[in-house]
Amino acid sequence: MKNGNKYLLTEGNIKNIIIKMTVPMIFGMMGLVIFNLVDTFYISKLGNIQLAALAFTYPIVLFVNSINLGIGIGASTVVAHAVGRKDMKIVQRLGTDAIFLSLILALFFMTVGLLTVDPLFSLLGADAETLVYIKKYMNIWYLGNIFVILPMVGNNIIRALGDTKTPSIVMLVAAIGNMILDPIFIFGLGPIPALGISGAAIATVISRALTFSVALYVLLIREKVITFRKVQFSKILNSWKQILYIGIPNSLTRIIIPVATGVITGLIAEYGIEAVAGYGVATKLEFFLLVIVISISAVMGPFVGQNYGAKKLARIKESMWISEKFSIIYGIGIYVLLFFTAPLIGGLFNDNTQVINYIVLYLRIVPLAYGLQGIFLIISTSLSSLKKPFIAAGLSLMQMIVLYIPMAILGSKLFGITGIFGALVVSYFISGIISHFTFKIIINKPSNLL
Repeated sequence: MKNGNKYLLTEGNIKNIIIKMTVPMIFGMMGLVIFNLVDTFYISKLGNIQLAALAFTYPIVLFVNSINLGIGIGASTVVAHAVGRKDMKIVQRLGTDAIFLSLILALFFMTVGLLTVDPLFSLLGADAETLVYIKKYMNIWYLGNIFVILPMVGNNIIRALGDTKTPSIVMLVAAIGNMILDPIFIFGLGPIPALGISGAAIATVISRALTFSVALYVLLIREKVITFRKVQFSKILNSWKQILYIGIPNSLTRIIIPVATGVITGLIAEYGIEAVAGYGVATKLEFFLLVIVISISAVMGPFVGQNYGAKKLARIKESMWISEKFSIIYGIGIYVLLFFTAPLIGGLFNDNTQVINYIVLYLRIVPLAYGLQGIFLIISTSLSSLKKPFIAAGLSLMQMIVLYIPMAILGSKLFGITGIFGALVVSYFISGIISHFTFKIIINKPSNLL
């Protein structure tokens, strides 16, 4: 583990550390964005039904990934605490047990997922014709989900050590691989037949297998975080208890998002297949647009975790001030840019006028609150690293279930699809402000962190 010192985040200039960690993280996140946008771009060439099918899969894929990411964050948090304490034996124990837990989850989701494709997507509002394409995609995705889950947990452990560069490079390479493989498997090349939407799923699984291989190499060989020494099962259970204490609330936090997305997709489906297709493109673009603040929020996990383990609260406070200030400035800038470029962006992903109009409508309304949403994301991650995962989960519950969904239902009745998008803006504003003051109360009273 680089003698426990190379990636230590408890010393040095805070701003420089955040920038140094965030830059490679941005490229890694960009790799993830490219992954999703490339699929969307090529599948859009197959037709609006296939594009809508991909939009329907998004909440479910996000649901599964949310659980795995929550476990990854749980592992990352406890590992970062141990690194901050410079207790490398515990780092190794926690890392090993986290990977074991991720393998169990992979088998579970593969089994349950394959058995529930028809009823689940029918419940989300997919018609019979769209369901055919959904099944072609999801059956392959579920079979290969081990290549998604294990790297998700493994890369979080690597980041907890302070290394954001390695996972980011791997994700970027995987995205390039997906970019090359997508058109080959979707449209066919040489002996490879045109497989349509099934080809997109195959390309995804093959590309993810690369991240799987590299994550195992780094954890096993380079950092030696994984051990095969015999240990009492009670110690494994103790590791799982620590991981799940952080991981379960984080999983629930992230599950709320696809659940809400599923509800909103159902609302938008009432406006036609073009509305669903446009919404699907816009939500994927949103991840791209927020990639910088999402990267900062991801970086704050190991930074806050290590400094919490080292009991350096002043460094945590300063890091929050730097991150929040940047988020507000970035949010304002991106909104102004999108207001004028939305039609051009929409036209890149579809040539249907109605679909483009829905993309433009979203991009001219929702980004108004991106600055405060960035603060919300940064605070949520940081609270988990301060062993306050249930407060973070409560904030997400408030944002999506208490604010967004009820307002979206009301907004849809009063103002149509514009009301749905407007409801998201309001929920971003309110939750961003509340999360800021919640964190301030907690960090300014050390007894809250015991």
